[in-house]
Amino acid sequence: MSRHFDDPTLVIASHNPGKVREIAALLAPFGAKVVSAGELNLEEPEETGTTFIANAELKARATAEASGLPALADDSGLVVTALGGDPGIYSARWAGPDKDFGLAMQKVEDGLQGKEDRTAHFACALSLCWPDDGQRVHLETFEGNVHGVLVWPPRGDKGFGYDPVFMADGDTITFGEMDQDKKHQISHRADAFRKLVDACFRN
Repeated sequence: MSRHFDDPTLVIASHNPGKVREIAALLAPFGAKVVSAGELNLEEPEETGTTFIANAELKARATAEASGLPALADDSGLVVTALGGDPGIYSARWAGPDKDFGLAMQKVEDGLQGKEDRTAHFACALSLCWPDDGQRVHLETFEGNVHGVLVWPPRGDKGFGYDPVFMADGDTITFGEMDQDKKHQISHRADAFRKLVDACFRN
């Protein structure tokens, strides 16, 4: 049985403004006050996990313990079939210290030269952590995916990250061109969120 979330405040364990906005929009119907780790001046923990789930749980736990508040962490990335799953958990790092996703998208495209398979998926792990009595924390973790293909050149200036080169199956526009309300309905994060909400936010 999953634990029900009924706290007044939730910390989003991220310093990425685009990700914080997207998560806050998905949480808006449930009334909790949302603050980000960046707003609380919390340090970003080193992501030492080898999977999206491990990194999400690591970030949620560190943020909950540092803030004393429940924390929600997301670890997500682009998984490219022909690149053996890269950039995967290193999706943000491919953008370098300046978070230059133009550079990261070019790196992906360079890796795809000469390859016919352009399929990819976005993966997301969401971990919700309560900082219980100091010794014990409670974690709930959920995964989501959205499958599609990579296009080039990048299209659209909505969204963030690799959105301008990703076109979901069944669509003719990229996440970078898509109305963000629609993206919030079909994205990997939305898929994981539905599972989180059903387990922890619905009465």
